[in-house]
Amino acid sequence: MGKTRYRQGAEYAADMAAYARTLTAGDGGAHQQLRHSLIRALREDVTPRQREVLLLYYGQQLTMEEIGRRLGVDKSTVCRTVHRGERRLQRCLRYGAAALLDAAR
Repeated sequence: MGKTRYRQGAEYAADMAAYARTLTAGDGGAHQQLRHSLIRALREDVTPRQREVLLLYYGQQLTMEEIGRRLGVDKSTVCRTVHRGERRLQRCLRYGAAALLDAAR
């Protein structure tokens, strides 16, 4: 198993790679469905704190230490928050986009 940025390991990284391939494949309908599922999951399935931390981590590509300093919490708290938010998103997206993932693999 290769090194990934994700703590969940190869399976999670493979899912994210499939999402990325689907987003760049040019299939407007699949792209829209996946985007809608991700936005809905971010709004409804993660806590506000998880959403904030995930957006800082992935959207602004801040390190966990930088996020911790910005939010006034320990790096380990940020790590746990990212991990829990990723798990929630993964469960939601697996359920909502299972057929799309299978087709992208």
